[in-house]
This record gives sequence, structure tokens and C-alpha cells, in this order.
Amino acid sequence: MSRIKSAFERLNGEGRKALIPFITAGDPDVALTLPLMHTLVEAGADIIELGVPFSDPMADGPTIQRASERALAKGMTLRKVLALVIAFRATNAKTPIVLMGYANPIEAMGLEKFAITASQAGVDGVLIVDYPPEEAAAFGAAMKAHGMDPFFCSHRRRPQHVSNRLPALPVVTFITFHWLV
Repeated sequence: MSRIKSAFERLNGEGRKALIPFITAGDPDVALTLPLMHTLVEAGADIIELGVPFSDPMADGPTIQRASERALAKGMTLRKVLALVIAFRATNAKTPIVLMGYANPIEAMGLEKFAITASQAGVDGVLIVDYPPEEAAAFGAAMKAHGMDPFFCSHRRRPQHVSNRLPALPVVTFITFHWLV
């Protein structure tokens, strides 16, 4: 059973919701990311969502955009993010890690190479905000083949013809964002 599924089953048994904080790897400083990840767990995080900085974070708001800019300026890369996960796993084999990012860094590395490297690093899930779910079967299959859960952004008001196709993709897991105002 995946660490993500195990965490949600444990939380469900306890009657609790998950605390899933997000941080951008490399922000505010590359050297602080690993200790910050451990501090999040000590403060009660059930799952950590670790942002992979990207130069054109079109789906993110200004806070995450600026965090990505700062991290990239300090030299953060996808490979360095994966190295942080390896370092985290040296002392924490329990807390699930979900990477959140964009398709370009993964495509540049190569989908299969990314899937192997991320899995070996200890990544549990990957959320790619710019892969349309209905066009990401290969990505979902690669993540599942290497023991990771793929996540996609979806909207509850998507067109019906798109919604009708989504169940045909058994290898993907969907999350829906609900904006609270």
C-alpha cells in the first residue's frame, strides 16, 4: 500500500482530515528546505507537497510564482529537488511526499527517467498542473508503474464531453480544487 493511501486510511480511522502543507523547494533558501520539511512533520503535517520551481508557473498565484523565482535564482533544479527527497528519506520513511510542478522539467528529463529517479528518491505522488488529465495517460501509467500516484488539477465545471472521458483513464487520480472566498 502506498504511503499516501496509508496516511489517508489512518486519518480516516482517526476521524481527521489531512494537513498537507506546500513549500517550494529552495525557497527561502536551498539549505533550509530539508530542515523545513522535517519541521513541517514535527508540526503535524500528514503529507508534504513539495513544489518544483519552474520559470513560467502559469497556474500559480503571485506567492508561489515569487517563491519559484527565488528558488531558481538560487540554483534549484528538478534533480536537486529529488536529492532533497533522498535526504529527507534518510530519516523519515513514513511521511508521503507529493511533488507539485509543471510538465516541462519532467519532459526535459524524460518521462521514464523521471519516473525511475523520483520513485528511487522516495517520491510518493506527482501533481502536474499543466497536464490535461484526458491527455496524460502515458504520464499516469509511468507514475503508477513506478509506485507513485499521479494527480491532476480538474475543475468541477469542466465540459460534460471531457467529464465523460475521464473515467476511461483508470491509471490517474484526480483532485478538484475548490476555491473558498
